[in-house]
Amino acid sequence: MEHITLSFPANRTFSGRALAGVVGSGDMEVLFTATEGQTLSIDITTSLDNSDTRWKALFDRLSLINGLPAGQMVIHDFGATPGVARIRIEQVFEEVSHA
Repeated sequence: MEHITLSFPANRTFSGRALAGVVGSGDMEVLFTATEGQTLSIDITTSLDNSDTRWKALFDRLSLINGLPAGQMVIHDFGATPGVARIRIEQVFEEVSHA
């Protein structure tokens, strides 16, 4: 298991909390809590060693496409593909955008 902590500048503000995925499903779970501020803090626990470059690249892409919201994100990854990871992350952003 590897633990990764990332931080990115945020340019969107939401409110509320959201959950996507289920850790026991075999892929991943994403929990997001919106906060005031200008930073998205991300705490990742993954079963894949040496994956910090992959996670950073994913959030860099998300930042360029839609920007990132301020908040705290917790990810429990158990071997999800980058495509599934992106879907789960976008699901929590979509949910809090309607809160």
